[in-house]
Amino acid sequence: MTLIAVGSPLPPFRVMDDRGNEVTEADWKDKTVVLYFYPKDDTPGCTREACGFRDGLEAFTERGASVYGVSADDGPSHERFRDKFELNHPLLADVDRVLCQAFGVWGPQEWKGQVYEGIARSTFVVKHGQIAHVFPNVDPTGHPERVLAVL
Repeated sequence: MTLIAVGSPLPPFRVMDDRGNEVTEADWKDKTVVLYFYPKDDTPGCTREACGFRDGLEAFTERGASVYGVSADDGPSHERFRDKFELNHPLLADVDRVLCQAFGVWGPQEWKGQVYEGIARSTFVVKHGQIAHVFPNVDPTGHPERVLAVL
């Protein structure tokens, strides 16, 4: 599992968000985007991270950045997660793991001694179609503030 490198072009993709809208790399061509990958909807660390981005969204917007969360969960799962925690940014349903694999976040993970295939919690800042910053294997606590600091 090798993360996409700073300076790399945004890979091609086509996924659906939590409201049923299609999102592609072309949508971000001229934008600044924060893309955070998380393992699973409605789990403790993922909820803490998503709510941190929710609470800080105004500051991201003021800096000209859009925020998107990504997991391999499907649209209905994202919808429940969004509604339960009043999330105010899109969640992308990467059910085929196209984005996860393109960004290098899908691979062997370990939790409590068990090895499984999953998402390594990572965040990418994309500016004008290129990877501008990479945060690998992040701690969800305080992470949105660290991302905001590089914008």
